[in-house]
Amino acid sequence: MAEHHRALVVILILAAFTFFFARRATQPLISTEQFKRWRNAWLGVTLIVFLAGNFWVYVVLSALLLLYLGKREQNPFALFLVVLFAVPRFSDNIPGFGLVNFLFAVDYVTVLSLAVLLPAFLKLRKQADTVPFLRYWPDKLLLAYLVLDVVLLMRDTTFTDAMRGGLANFTDVFLPYYVASRGIKNLQQLKEALVAFIIAGVLAGVIAMFEYAKFWLLYSELTNSMGIHWSMGSYLGRGDSLRALASLGQPIALGYIMVVTLGCYFFLAKYIQNRFLRLLGWALILGGLFAPLSRGPWVGAAILVIFYVLISPKATKRLTYLALATLLVIPLLSSFPVGQKVINMLPFIGKTDTENVDYRVKLLDNAYIVFNRYPFFGSTKYRDELADLGMLQGEGIVDVVNTYLDVVLEYGLIGLILYISFFSIVLTSIYKGIKKADDKRSELHLVGRVLLATLVAILLTITTVSSILIIPVVYWAFAGLGIAFSQLKKVQSAAEVTTHTHEVLPTYRLATKT
Repeated sequence: MAEHHRALVVILILAAFTFFFARRATQPLISTEQFKRWRNAWLGVTLIVFLAGNFWVYVVLSALLLLYLGKREQNPFALFLVVLFAVPRFSDNIPGFGLVNFLFAVDYVTVLSLAVLLPAFLKLRKQADTVPFLRYWPDKLLLAYLVLDVVLLMRDTTFTDAMRGGLANFTDVFLPYYVASRGIKNLQQLKEALVAFIIAGVLAGVIAMFEYAKFWLLYSELTNSMGIHWSMGSYLGRGDSLRALASLGQPIALGYIMVVTLGCYFFLAKYIQNRFLRLLGWALILGGLFAPLSRGPWVGAAILVIFYVLISPKATKRLTYLALATLLVIPLLSSFPVGQKVINMLPFIGKTDTENVDYRVKLLDNAYIVFNRYPFFGSTKYRDELADLGMLQGEGIVDVVNTYLDVVLEYGLIGLILYISFFSIVLTSIYKGIKKADDKRSELHLVGRVLLATLVAILLTITTVSSILIIPVVYWAFAGLGIAFSQLKKVQSAAEVTTHTHEVLPTYRLATKT
């Protein structure tokens, strides 16, 4: 049996375990029919990618399956989230048939966005209760940022390359943001989206823990089976351990989505009455966060927890408990080999891969030199100039391990101002939405705190990584969820929010059976 087929068997077993417990944990919030659609979608695209044997066969079959399921899904954005990490983001080019080198690159996010989000976008535009695009300030700032991106691309490349960049912006940025901000129209749909992301994240975490334990990357042979090249998805180590990837392609991308999953789980955990299931959820998420051995996401997770506690009721009491727990855990960690390994990997404390910290410090110094050459609109050649300043790594690349640095070097101060202003207004909008919920123990208040803390953690975590692979798709999507939350009508929210968050509600508006 080929290695990728053996990997498929393992993935299916791990997925069966995860779905079994996920059904029981999410039962108070989503219907059996909806859960089955999500499970079948994830299993379907996974089977297709491992069995297709050809990239374009996989693309066509996946698109058909997702189109079929998307038409039957009451909450297409939740479907988008639950299968977002099912397949690695490797790509191939549609040939240009002699007219151009190639038309555009296609990857899993392209297929998923066009099959699920594009039909939802076209449908939403026709609905009378859909708020038109550009009505909100974040819409305007996002459009300005995307237009700036395409215009600045034309400085050093062809018009067709700029149009390819525009298509990528449409599938990776605009569609996730638009469908999230306009398609999520009530609190129940927003809760479904959070649950969908948790399921997707826990699946990735379980697979990651297996990879770490068995020193086997389960998705690594997929590209070879399809005969395509992918620069990501390789075996990487830290110390004497394998850094898990699951389907995310890079350890830090996996760690990043586990941070977001952790934030969302603060919501779901309130509804799980079975203590074993609730603790199992925490364990799987924290295990998935550990497995990639990425320190930036660990810091992001710590900030997430602290910030969430700060904005929660009885913050002082809970912060005290958190501080005491930390004082107890640190000595306990040092007593076990795994704990010693974690401490030894911490930035500025541990001794493992300290050269990465030194690289980041040197990067800031050299980036400042390049920035001063093109302060207002940046340059598309900034990586070449950083390479000339000695920033090449062992892999022969310049890794700008900071999204904000990436933005300011490529788009200058103008791009950075648009970028930061967009997220600042989204965060402010979420905070104002929280204030609409008079009862601080209500569902609305809980969802708002989760979104605010998660987005803050995202925006801090991306200071440690460039916006590669799935990373930008997630933060644009959560920005859209933030806008959707801020626009929930107070009357509707008051009707839906009638109990305290630590109690399981007796009834819910479940997804319509199709």
